[in-house]
Amino acid sequence: MTIHFQRELDKIKKMVLSLGAMVEERVRMATRAVELRDANLAEKIIKSDYEIDELEVEVEEECLKILALHQPVAVDLRFLIAVIKINNDLERIGDEAVNIAERVQIIAKRQMLDIPFNHSLMAEKSETMLKKSLDALVNVDVDLALRVCALDDEVDNMLNEAYDVVKHAIGKHPDRVSYLINLLLVSRHLERIADHATNIAEEVIYLIEGEIIRHREH
Repeated sequence: MTIHFQRELDKIKKMVLSLGAMVEERVRMATRAVELRDANLAEKIIKSDYEIDELEVEVEEECLKILALHQPVAVDLRFLIAVIKINNDLERIGDEAVNIAERVQIIAKRQMLDIPFNHSLMAEKSETMLKKSLDALVNVDVDLALRVCALDDEVDNMLNEAYDVVKHAIGKHPDRVSYLINLLLVSRHLERIADHATNIAEEVIYLIEGEIIRHREH
């Protein structure tokens, strides 16, 4: 491997980690906006989404350039394939943060309902999964990546619980269906963030071990 090639790989790794940090920040902002019912914070998330989109395109272009110019093999090829997929998942997580922000803009205009519904635990779990999946990438840590995959079922269960709570609340408050559906959609977007974090963890496992573990029990 030439020094120039290694520098290009290092540059891509730094770029994807920068994207990861940016996406993590947007998710934190989104969950904060939900907690505070803060429409202004939600607007900031929506307006800054272009930054994530632009960096995602830059990372993909750099990966494709290296594939074309150097025709890497073995672990270097796996690295680039994994980065392209992780890059896509990060951009999708950014989209989910925007989706949450859009729900907040609607929820913030409505009167709150006193129902047993709290997004905080689900948000914390999804944020943790995202952080750990990126830590697994940085530290090349298979065990940590596997732990992220194992957490996905917990978030799925939380979404099911949220569905039951909203279903019951709609029966008691049929005039508040729109508000309640938007609460449920926030949970759905948080669950999707956890799904994408799981995808990232699976790509880290592929990068390290060369094994595709999608569609398997973790």
